[in-house]
Amino acid sequence: MEMSKVYYCSLYSDSQSRNLPNNVKKLFERASFREFISENEQVAVKLHFGEKGNTTYMSPIAVRQVVDKVKEYGGKPFLTDTNTLYSGSRTNSVDHITTAIENGFAYAVVNAPIIIADGLYSRNSTDVEINQKHFDKVKIGGEIYNSPAMIVMSHFKGHEMAGFGGALKNLAMGCASAPGKQMQHSDAKPGVDNDKCIGCNKCAKSCPVGAINIEEKKAKINHDICYGCGECPTVCPTRAITIQWATDSNIFVEKMAEYAYGAISNKKDKVGFITFVMNVTPLCDCVPWSGRPISHDIGILASKDPVALDKACYDLVCAEMKHDVFKHEHPGVNGMRIIDYAHEMGMGNIEYELIKI
Repeated sequence: MEMSKVYYCSLYSDSQSRNLPNNVKKLFERASFREFISENEQVAVKLHFGEKGNTTYMSPIAVRQVVDKVKEYGGKPFLTDTNTLYSGSRTNSVDHITTAIENGFAYAVVNAPIIIADGLYSRNSTDVEINQKHFDKVKIGGEIYNSPAMIVMSHFKGHEMAGFGGALKNLAMGCASAPGKQMQHSDAKPGVDNDKCIGCNKCAKSCPVGAINIEEKKAKINHDICYGCGECPTVCPTRAITIQWATDSNIFVEKMAEYAYGAISNKKDKVGFITFVMNVTPLCDCVPWSGRPISHDIGILASKDPVALDKACYDLVCAEMKHDVFKHEHPGVNGMRIIDYAHEMGMGNIEYELIKI
């Protein structure tokens, strides 16, 4: 099998022509992203806007370069992400967009509008059939699914449950609606905190299989019927229905790989990936702080193959630091499993050619 091409620019520049903004534009061209941009066609620029208080998320200046290149080739770019499952500054679209703007992603800076892909309360979701080991269908944010093309911009860093986060995780968690995030995170079924439950019936109305009833003004979940779709925690106004996080690490990363597969399944040859290997923090950008980096800054990489791209980023960090920093930070987590499993599903190649520009 022919190796996938991964293009690479160092962060250490010695001239204006090789500064970060110009290197992003060079990578866009060398990776041939222009080939999948059509005149007047919407292009989702998928990124993570950063939790409020986090400072190591994707640079708005870098995002602006991609937006301008998409417009240069006639596309109509918009910045997008999906709402979070946990309670934070991005759990609904109003707070999410406010956080994005406060973190520097205002239109005046990035030259594109922000559209939260799964709607105000993560109810804009599309079931995508994938027929894989863990899921027959996955729940993808509606406007990500509806967009004809996508450029995925990722910050490479550690992650407490996945070992690391790169392009594949950005697709998996980042493109899933809140119920989809819940389905990835846990094999357990939700429970009800009676002290918080107000008997509003919203959970019962949202349940697709009728597993929830209101008894004595409290929600009751029939676990014999419930299949853990994750809808009910997202609609509960008092967070009485608890989000489940417990899962086996290998199963978790395999589920993420399947969601990544579903996120781009309707965009054959219409997706490009750019990843920034800098500020490689121990945890993801969802935490409201930024930890001490676990690697030196390395560079920016681009490819049309997310598997090869994640593998190249991982290899560069470990080679630079002369040991596997992700296993050191998160022992017991087999982060490489998402790469191997995505490869097994045909998402991309493990073997790659690294081309420095």
